[in-house]
Amino acid sequence: MLRIALPSKGRLNLDCRELLADAGLEVRATSERSLTASLGGEFEAIFVRAQDIPEFVADGAADAGITGWDLVRESERPLTSRLDLEFGRCRLVVASREESGVPSIDAITGTPRIATVFPNLTRAFFREAGKPITVVPVSGAVEVTPHLGIADLIVDLSSTGSTLKVNGLKEIALVLQSSARLITHATPSDDIGRAAALDELTSALQSVVAARSKRYLMANVPRAQLDNVRALLPGITGPTVIDLMNDGVMVAVHAVVDAKGVYRTISELKKLGGAGILLTRIERLTA
Repeated sequence: MLRIALPSKGRLNLDCRELLADAGLEVRATSERSLTASLGGEFEAIFVRAQDIPEFVADGAADAGITGWDLVRESERPLTSRLDLEFGRCRLVVASREESGVPSIDAITGTPRIATVFPNLTRAFFREAGKPITVVPVSGAVEVTPHLGIADLIVDLSSTGSTLKVNGLKEIALVLQSSARLITHATPSDDIGRAAALDELTSALQSVVAARSKRYLMANVPRAQLDNVRALLPGITGPTVIDLMNDGVMVAVHAVVDAKGVYRTISELKKLGGAGILLTRIERLTA
């Protein structure tokens, strides 16, 4: 039975539980404070801090883990991303005070002090940019450090930029795009059974991730409009067309469509004479 390291709390924990449940791997624990749980009877989950998951996976204490890509890269451990789970999205950015007069990395002079929770990523970024810096490691409240004279710049996570703005800061460079990832050790397992189980886990999660951005659409459309309908509903390999038990004027079409902008797709379908339109969510999708 494979052991999967999961975040013990926070939004990542909730999103992980939802994803696993949708994949048929519901978290079953004896209590809310349990440090371990069954994942649908197929895998064992262990709950640890999100920032510790890279270490657990790299050291072999867990066969796989789910955590932020920023934490994986910061750990500098030999790990690989098997799947982007497309939640927990954020950006690791360099920010300066709005009144500092530093609009970009190129404008930085001297050896600025940079406060961050990500010292390794910060050093690597500025080293590649050819800028000498002094890193000021902190464990939190990064945004306040420039106003207290502790640092000249910060490197911190940002989702919308609103926290930076509230604290009188502005983004001047992007260090890293991050999201939750399914990670494993960079060296493939020699255990054939274990490797196969990891592939099955990856495939199961991937099918859920793929389905979340899609919808299944069914409609009756005029046979004479099929060419236009095919252009509107390309689907994965094109829409499925089914004859109806009528005079042959109308046919049924089924297709997988993008969830984004689906309201516009339905509107265009109606213009083509579409009727009896049904739209439903997809639980899992494997191409």
